[in-house]
Amino acid sequence: MAKIVIFTQNFKVTKLTAIIPTKNEIDNIEAVIASVDFADEIIVIDSYSEDGTAEKANTLATKVIQREFDFYGAQKNHAISQAQYEWILLVDADERVTPELKTEILSVLSQDKIPHDAYNIKRINHFMGQRVHYSGWRNDSVIRLFKRDTCKYDDRHVHEALKVNGTIGQLKHKFLHYSYRSFDLYMQKMNHYANLQAKDYDKKTGRLTPYHFAIKPFWGFVKHYIVQSGFRDGLVGFTIGFVQAYVVFMRYVKLWLLRRNRN
Repeated sequence: MAKIVIFTQNFKVTKLTAIIPTKNEIDNIEAVIASVDFADEIIVIDSYSEDGTAEKANTLATKVIQREFDFYGAQKNHAISQAQYEWILLVDADERVTPELKTEILSVLSQDKIPHDAYNIKRINHFMGQRVHYSGWRNDSVIRLFKRDTCKYDDRHVHEALKVNGTIGQLKHKFLHYSYRSFDLYMQKMNHYANLQAKDYDKKTGRLTPYHFAIKPFWGFVKHYIVQSGFRDGLVGFTIGFVQAYVVFMRYVKLWLLRRNRN
């Protein structure tokens, strides 16, 4: 009888640290950690949650760091500085790594020479229980897989950007993104964003006029609902357009209050 020889090849996968920023994410923390369980290290950077998020994360993650929140970029940069491994996968608590995305990430990290310093990952967004196909969220993409020592978040208070000293690739598979738990919680989140945006816009906005309080919010609605085909998402698209207009309006109201209280 002929002897059957089976050849196997061992692939060396570059080690990976997953980072998850949290603040009162008890409803999400187990699922998001489970979706990154292939990482060699899981760090939760928590802004002193009051709902048990940190306590639950302590039983599931490699490390939980609690730090007083100042702005998003600073939180993330602090966690990155604590990472043991060179490659970072940053995942928000309301995002999930799919099995297909996991396989693709591991494939990238198994290469002898990883061709890029960072990778864009697109997101499939869900809002009010419905997948959003349009409304300005169609091509939503974020840089979330990157090298620790060549990438750093900027100091904007909100919508922080990752500055990459090198080249950026694009992954094929996507995050699942569930940004909505309830309308009240979503509006609380948007108000928080407006507060932070006011601080950023203070540096680059001149005298506030009716243009900021009327025209810009109206354009925010038109942009998302009409220009970016939000009407094709039905009531969800209308709601997204309305919320975007509201956030723009509140941004400038809070900027006006910020300046008045400072004078």
